[in-house]
Amino acid sequence: MDSKDRAFRNRTFLSSFKAALSGIISASKHERNFQFHLVSAAIVTTLGFLFSITWIEWLFVCSAIFGVLILELINSSIERAVDLVTKEYHELAKAAKDMASGAVFLFAVYAVIVGIIVFIPKIWNILS
Repeated sequence: MDSKDRAFRNRTFLSSFKAALSGIISASKHERNFQFHLVSAAIVTTLGFLFSITWIEWLFVCSAIFGVLILELINSSIERAVDLVTKEYHELAKAAKDMASGAVFLFAVYAVIVGIIVFIPKIWNILS
């Protein structure tokens, strides 16, 4: 490993956490879709407390929330890395970006299904 490689490595365990937090903060400030998912997560979490969902329901809701956020971070990372490599249109670059975006979309569909299963019966009970 040469000195260039070492420049990008975290020297301590704490510096790894700082780098991770920096990435999350950066996405929170600059990535519109990540911001949307954070707002959605806050709304769903509030609804979870208002409807007193069970711990099993919390497990599914939390897995949906964190799964979408994690995949959005990965998607943004892939988009940035592809943009770093090429600014010109390339079919493989488009495919990489589209596949990463597709992964977020599929997990977001899962999150919506979880939301429907968890919250619709509770809303229905209030309206009945």
